[in-house]
Amino acid sequence: MSTQFAAQSCLAANDWICGEYVRTRSQELTDATVQHVWITVVSVLIGLAVAFPLALLARAQPRFAGPVLGLTTLLYTIPSLAMFSLLLPVFGLSAALVVTGLVLYSLTILVRNIIAGLDAVPDEAREAARGMGYGAGRLLWEVELPLALPALMAGLRIATVSTIALTTVGALVGKGGLGNLIDDGVQTTFKAQVLTASVLCVLLAAVADVLLLGLQRLLTPWTRIRTLKPSVKPSVERTAKVKVAG
Repeated sequence: MSTQFAAQSCLAANDWICGEYVRTRSQELTDATVQHVWITVVSVLIGLAVAFPLALLARAQPRFAGPVLGLTTLLYTIPSLAMFSLLLPVFGLSAALVVTGLVLYSLTILVRNIIAGLDAVPDEAREAARGMGYGAGRLLWEVELPLALPALMAGLRIATVSTIALTTVGALVGKGGLGNLIDDGVQTTFKAQVLTASVLCVLLAAVADVLLLGLQRLLTPWTRIRTLKPSVKPSVERTAKVKVAG
């Protein structure tokens, strides 16, 4: 009885931390989290699909590099309120409005990291592949992209975490996932709702970053190869000498 009373009193007292809020609003929190994840995943995937050809164009045609990088940087500097206002006549009050804005914001991070990763590929690797008869397409997909994956994945991780945070701005049009709860909680001074939704956003970002880091390690096993420690080498050499002497 005392536990139930304490739980109810935390809602009545409008405490920041309130387990009763999480229990009674679990479905609302779940729905908001699912919407948040859906908007983030769609935005990042579309952003990657748009950024990749832009990066290839900027790299293949240096005269386009400046305009492409300049345009994506300019888009990133536009305040979210202004961005949504510009897109509103085209998409209306829909999830497409939020997704399009998030895609545009992700381009500067993704394009720059893709270009940086491809530029970091050693010339020796390219020359060796060309010497083996690799064409431009095969060189890109089988040599350059695998070697550029660490930089590409780093950009993807940053873009994903950034998108999770920016998705909350979609609350302006009612499509902000957990941002809807944060906005509603701020307007009604509902402390437990604001804190819970905010913590869930942080957890989403942390989980997404860890998952992408794991995917990066899975796709780039060669980066985990460790050379033999110097302290071990002398013992190996002594063993070899003993065997020769024997």
